[in-house]
Amino acid sequence: MATTASAEMKKLSVVDGEGKVRVLVVDDDPISRKIHVALVRRFGGVAVTAENGEEAVNIHRAGASFNLVLMDKEMPIMDGPSATKELRAMGVTSMIVGVTSLGNEEEHREAFMEAGLNQCFGKPLNIEKIAPVFNQLKETM
Repeated sequence: MATTASAEMKKLSVVDGEGKVRVLVVDDDPISRKIHVALVRRFGGVAVTAENGEEAVNIHRAGASFNLVLMDKEMPIMDGPSATKELRAMGVTSMIVGVTSLGNEEEHREAFMEAGLNQCFGKPLNIEKIAPVFNQLKETM
């Protein structure tokens, strides 16, 4: 079940997918969010969505935790690199995977990675790109 950040503040229990990979999908584009949520569900995961980095940070401050954060790079209010740095500064150890339309431009990828990402993929995100991430997470659960 996907939910928006505002609803998430009221229902943190939505991330309690027992034995499932819990994923926070952070993207300002509603189509990208839908695609990423569909991929999460395809792998049997549970997704919560946020429309920008500030919402992602606030969701964590409210006490939610995730196995994986799919973080868009360019968003209004707070971009992906800023949100990633903030999450890492808060002690968030979840796997954070950057997703960007600038993924093929090495300079942009490197700057995003330096913010604290575990990996970075170019858009569009697809099964082939994300399958190894889910396999790695499931091995550690």
